[in-house]
Order: sequence, then C-alpha cells, then structure tokens
Amino acid sequence: MYTSLMNLMGMMFLTILAGALLRRKGIITDEGKKVLTDLILLFILPCNIIKSYMMSIENGFWTTFFIILAVASGVQALSLILAHLLYRGMNESEKQVYQYGTVCSNAGFLGLPVTDGVFGTTGLLYATVFLVPQRIVMWTAGAAFFQKGGSNWQSYKKILTNVCMIATYIGIVVMLFQIKFPPVIENTITKVSNANTALTMIYIGSVVGDVDFHGLITKNQIYFALIRLFLIPMMVYFISSSIGLKPLVVGIATLLSAMPCGSTTPLLAQKYGADVIAGAKAVIFTTVLSLITLPLWSMFLLSRLQG
Repeated sequence: MYTSLMNLMGMMFLTILAGALLRRKGIITDEGKKVLTDLILLFILPCNIIKSYMMSIENGFWTTFFIILAVASGVQALSLILAHLLYRGMNESEKQVYQYGTVCSNAGFLGLPVTDGVFGTTGLLYATVFLVPQRIVMWTAGAAFFQKGGSNWQSYKKILTNVCMIATYIGIVVMLFQIKFPPVIENTITKVSNANTALTMIYIGSVVGDVDFHGLITKNQIYFALIRLFLIPMMVYFISSSIGLKPLVVGIATLLSAMPCGSTTPLLAQKYGADVIAGAKAVIFTTVLSLITLPLWSMFLLSRLQG
C-alpha cells in the first residue's frame, strides 16, 4: 500500500514540476492558465464526476449504502461548521481558500486508490458512496465561499446549475439506476476523465511557477494542515466509533476525511478572484505532509479493524 501511495504522490509531483517549468519558460501564459481553468472545470472534471459513479452494485449493498451516506453527510456538516468557525480574522481572500479546502479534500482522486489499498474492493465501493455528499457540498456550499455579490438565492441558483453539479446529478442517477451508456459514450467519458489528474496537476504547477518558495510554509498553512490532516479525521473517528458503527465504516470515513486539500482549490480561487497562491500552497503542503500522515492513519485503522 505504501509503495502504491508513494508512486501516486511521485506522479503528482512530477506533473506539477512539469507545469511549473512550462510556466517559467513562458509556454503556459496568463491566458493559457485561464484556458486550462475553464477546460478542466467545464469539460474534463464533469466527465470525471460522471465516471466515478459508473460502478456495479453488489448484493447487500443498500443497507451499508445508506449508513455510509448518512455518515458522509455528517462529516460534511461537521466540515462546514469548522470552516465557518476556525478562520475568523484571516484575510478574506485567503480565508475563502482555507474554508473551501476544509470541506473539499482530495478524496476523489487520492482517496479511492488509498482506500482500495487499505480496505480492498469492498472498501473502494463504499468509498465511492462516501464521496456523494462531498461532491454535492463542494459545488454548492463549498463553492459559495468564493461567491461575491448578488443575493444568496442568485448565488446558489448559479451554483446549483453549474456544469459540475449537473454532472453530479447525472452521476447519481447513473449509479442508482445502474444505467449503462453506449460504448462510444462510455469510452469518451472515460478517456476525457483520465486527463483530469494530469491537467489539474499541470495547472497547479503553472501556479507554483509564480510562487516564492521561501513563503511556502506559513503560520496559516500549518494551521490549515493541522485541521485538514489531523483535527477533522480525529473528530470523525471518535464520533463514528462512539455511536457504534462497524469498524469498516469507521475506517473508510476516517481515512477519507484525512485526505489533503482538494486540487480544485486553486482552480476555483483563480476563477473567483481569491488567493490562488495560497490555494496552490495548501494543495502542495498538505499533500507532502500526507505522505507521513496517511500511512499512519492507515496502520492505525487497520489495527482497529483487525483487532
């Protein structure tokens, strides 16, 4: 499991490095960064969302499905409360980044292979269910952290009808009713989805190319990393354990809550004029730290499951 995790992290950092070099060489321009943002958010990421719900459901799935869904909804509610309470007094532009990063982890990309490695195929199936509330919250209440101006209704109407939310609606219907697309459509969605990780990491690298690395580790970044990698999973573990949930459900919920900052953070910061540099730093810093924290969480949760 640790080898697979290291390979995954290594791929991410090499792709980020490529993006930084392309930016430093002037191949990715300011206009190019904007094009990358729109391409990922409006086309590639929606395909990735739909693909994540294209899965076969096993016998006896539905009972655990609703338990996992309820737990995941509780985790998102907890994250939203913490996001509103823990960043008071910060610069508004930087605060928006950390609030979004608190409700939106990298569980969609990094969490699935890690869960598969720790808990096997059953864990992977339930992890996909766990991501349903996060995908909804990240494109509604999460994206609302970046909204400026207009009434609340206008803001939420815009969020609820954006491309990624529409993809989420489609994905949920596909999963619940086990809809099978024609091969040509399924292959198109899959191939486009496969470009998501590489292009997102290249975009983050293009932001990194503008970053002064002497300021990578700041007091605010350390504070956010402690919340994202320690406080949230710790609270999830103790709460879910105390209400008597099965060890597998507790393990999945805790591990997915321990993921680093979501890679969409700097993308939305760029789109809505928030602190994109802070967003890129948050992704990089928490991802580096997760090389240590994720194996520790995994070993702890496995010992509880086997004990």
